[in-house]
Amino acid sequence: GLGERVYDEGTHIMIPWFDRPIIYDCRTQPREIVSTTGSKDLQMVDVRLRVLFKPDPSRLARMYRTLGMDFDERVLPSIGNEVLKSVVAQFNASELLTRREQVSREVKQRLVARARDFNILVDDVSLTQIRFGREYSAAVEAKQVAQQEAERAKFNRAKGVARQEIDHCARRRRSPLGDAHR
Repeated sequence: GLGERVYDEGTHIMIPWFDRPIIYDCRTQPREIVSTTGSKDLQMVDVRLRVLFKPDPSRLARMYRTLGMDFDERVLPSIGNEVLKSVVAQFNASELLTRREQVSREVKQRLVARARDFNILVDDVSLTQIRFGREYSAAVEAKQVAQQEAERAKFNRAKGVARQEIDHCARRRRSPLGDAHR
């Protein structure tokens, strides 16, 4: 059977054919999770999340019994997607950009708590990329183009009014009655 005792690094006595070591890497490891989810205003968002994690050394025997050696492959993608979907759904697309720190903090808090249920210690979580769907990106670009066109039209109107005033002043100076008007 599998014993509850976890051995640290070093030399240990084993009985051949009866004892077999199961070696876990307890160093912090990176994992990238990619998720496509919807925001509060129903915009599709691609989110990349980088998680630094390690197994809980005091719970390795339980982890081996329930999850096996590939615990990160089994657990992290599913809980990462779950947490990302629940957090991103609380924010509008524009808020995801303007309140990115808050989104990242909330994802980290929830992911740390959720991973603890599976005996995984999460050291750090960071949102590495937030990308919106083509429709949203096209709409933002169209809005920017419309704003630039409006600014250009406003500038051209002001330029036209200034040109009319200059022409009017020049005509007054050239006219024989120009001096009488002054």
